[in-house]
Amino acid sequence: MLNILVGTPNESFDIDEIKQNFAKNDNFNSKIYFENENLSQDILDSINVLFGYNEVLLDKMLDSNQSQLKWVQALSAGVDYFPLDRLKAKHIKLTTVSGIHAEPIAETVIGMILGSYRFIDQAARAQAWIKPNYELKMLKNKKVVVYGTGSIGGRIGELLKAFKAETIGINHSGRDVDSFDKTFKINDDNSVVNDADVIINTLPLTKETTDFYNAEFFNKLTNKPMYISIGRGPSTNTDDLTKALQHGSLSSAALDVTDPEPLDANHPLWKMDNVLITSHISGLHAEYVEEALKIFDVNMQQFIKNDTLVKNEVDLSKGY
Repeated sequence: MLNILVGTPNESFDIDEIKQNFAKNDNFNSKIYFENENLSQDILDSINVLFGYNEVLLDKMLDSNQSQLKWVQALSAGVDYFPLDRLKAKHIKLTTVSGIHAEPIAETVIGMILGSYRFIDQAARAQAWIKPNYELKMLKNKKVVVYGTGSIGGRIGELLKAFKAETIGINHSGRDVDSFDKTFKINDDNSVVNDADVIINTLPLTKETTDFYNAEFFNKLTNKPMYISIGRGPSTNTDDLTKALQHGSLSSAALDVTDPEPLDANHPLWKMDNVLITSHISGLHAEYVEEALKIFDVNMQQFIKNDTLVKNEVDLSKGY
């Protein structure tokens, strides 16, 4: 029998909701503990599997030489907030719930574009009968470049095609992906992005992608595109993004992630009419925990058999 500890990565997750989902999901023979219980160090040492995340409790397990922790199932697709080096040193496996975010994030991205293109954002802010101060646009025939062509970027590409947009995907290998008209390798000359109408960031956070979207990147743009970030906040240099918007290199921005997060209340991005900021919620939906548990179930069945995992295991050296 395995001992499982359930934690919540942030305030977007309700421990009682997770408890209810676990109660309905009894496909494995395990003792389940929850982060809001009184947990001694002996109990923490006995934990084999962590579902979710609790920084304090995870540190206590990693600091103990008696810890039996073997596997962590994250409740997110990105895992840059985990101590990856420590997990690797202790041979602890890490899996994600990659895949369950694709639909809600893709729908959010389409909403962000239409909110800007169709004057919805500014009309909502004004709460008055106002006329657009710019020409309204359509997605049809617009060139949209998506950085990251995995499950999230791929689904965004599919929806963009429904709007008859030109879809360009950029990934690490340059491999073709069905939902994109063309794909390019991220390390190659990406001048294809320079005349884009919309740029969408879905990249994971690694050493290579930190500050990837910076002054050098923005200064090459020639078509004043809209910039959308639903990847990880630190992949975008916030100061450089702000200047690009102020100087007109970008026409607008929609950010579900920022660096820092949240931005200071007095940050200039809050005051720009052409900037929309949401509170890192684009991947959330009513069935989130239920779908996360389905992935956990598949992995748990295999883990019980031979300590291996079959879905979404992270390469701890790469960080994704």
